[in-house]
Amino acid sequence: MSGLIARLTQFTRSPQGQRALTSARRAAADPRKRDQARRLFGRLRGRR
Repeated sequence: MSGLIARLTQFTRSPQGQRALTSARRAAADPRKRDQARRLFGRLRGRR
C-alpha cells in the first residue's frame, strides 16, 4: 500500500499531476460539476 501512496505522491509532484490537480480544483469550484459528482457518488454508494 505504501508503494501506491509513493507513486501517487510522485505523480502529484510532476507537471502532469499539477495540471490534473488544477483541472480538478477548477471542476470542483463549478456548482454544476459539483452537483454532477454528488449524484454519481450517491449512485455508487447505493449499489453496496
